Amino acid sequence: MSIYQHITSSKKNNSKLFAILIDPDKQDNNQLTEIIKKANDAKVDLFFLGGSLLIDDRLDQCIKTIKGNSEIPLLLFPGNAMQVSNKADGILFLSLISGRNPHMLIGQQVISAPILKKTTLEIISTGYMLVDSGEATAVSYMSNTTPIPYSKDNIAAATAIAGEMLGLKILFLDGGSGAKKAISTKMIKAVSNQINIPLITGGGIATATKAIENCEAGADIIVVGNAIEKENGLISQIAEAIHNF
Repeated sequence: MSIYQHITSSKKNNSKLFAILIDPDKQDNNQLTEIIKKANDAKVDLFFLGGSLLIDDRLDQCIKTIKGNSEIPLLLFPGNAMQVSNKADGILFLSLISGRNPHMLIGQQVISAPILKKTTLEIISTGYMLVDSGEATAVSYMSNTTPIPYSKDNIAAATAIAGEMLGLKILFLDGGSGAKKAISTKMIKAVSNQINIPLITGGGIATATKAIENCEAGADIIVVGNAIEKENGLISQIAEAIHNF
C-alpha cells in the first residue's frame, strides 16, 4: 500500500493520523535521535522533513538518521526546489495556492519536476494554504505571499474547493512554523465540509487538546513541529490522543 493509499484509507475509516515535522536546521543528531525514539514508541504515523530555509546542508544526513532508526514513512516537505532527495519515501509536491506568487504556485514545481521524474519518490500533489497566525512567519517571508486572513473562513473554503477541482490530492492548512495562534476550528470545519480529499492541519498545535479539537473539526492529519522541538515529551501525549480519537 502506498503512503497516499494509507492516508485515504485512514480518512475513509475516520482514523486520524499524526505527523511530526522535522526541520533539519533545528535538530542536531542527538536531538533527532531522541525524537525518533519517542516517535517509534508512540507509533507516530508519518515524518515530514523540510523547512523554509536550509542553512546547513543536513537534509540527506537527517534522512539517513531517520531511515536508519525508524520504519515510519518519511515525506519531504520542501521549502524550495532544492530540497529534494531520493533517499526519502515520498514528497509532498507543494503548490502554495493561498498566495499569488507564481514562483511558489508553479515556478518551483517546474524546476523540480524533471528531477523528481527520475526518482523513486512517491509524489503526492499538495495544495498548501497558509493562514495568518498573528505574526509574520518564515514561510510567509520566504514565499513572499500574503496568508489567508485568520477569520476569512469563506476564502479558505473557496481556495480548498479550487485546489480539489484542480486535481490536488491533499490540502495542507498551515499557520506556519512558530505560529502564535493555531488555525481556528471554525476555519478547519469550513474547509473540511467542502472537500472530499484528505486535509492536513499544522501550526500552533502545542497540546493534545488542540490536536483533538482539530480532529473534531475535520482534519485528517495533525502535524506538530515547533512544540516538539521545545518539548519532545509531547509526542506520546498527542499521539495517544489522536490514535484514541
